[in-house]
Amino acid sequence: MTSKSMRSFAGGLIVAAGLCGAVYFFVPGEATGTSEKLSEDDMKESLASEGYVIHSEKEWEDQIAEAEAIKDKAEAEKETVKEPTEKTIYRTVLTVSKGSTSIDVGKTLQKAKVIKNAYGFSDEVEKKGKANGLRPGTYVVDSEMTTEKIISIIFK
Repeated sequence: MTSKSMRSFAGGLIVAAGLCGAVYFFVPGEATGTSEKLSEDDMKESLASEGYVIHSEKEWEDQIAEAEAIKDKAEAEKETVKEPTEKTIYRTVLTVSKGSTSIDVGKTLQKAKVIKNAYGFSDEVEKKGKANGLRPGTYVVDSEMTTEKIISIIFK
């Protein structure tokens, strides 16, 4: 680019910016076209007619306090009407095949909801040194059994 074309380009930018500024400041926009001031009651009425609910700060706080009181009352009623809960016992028939590992057994028992954590079960088997003592076969275990009891049944 030559210096003459560079000056022409810069001059064009300045003229364009000046025109945009003039239009922005001197042409009335949509927001400046309304000079009518609405009173607070008129604003509330206008919003209410469009379906909005208008509350003062105090009314809003009163409604929140009332809702919290209802919630507290419901929770208190729920605590007083506690029904005895029965513990669910999960029982499963576990088939251990040759080549299975302690983590495979743990995952199967976790899926059957007999134990909570398959990896914890596998770690317990490793701690007891029975990882290589897995006996293939079919076993009946339930969720009331302790981890030690399950390990003693399935592992040598």
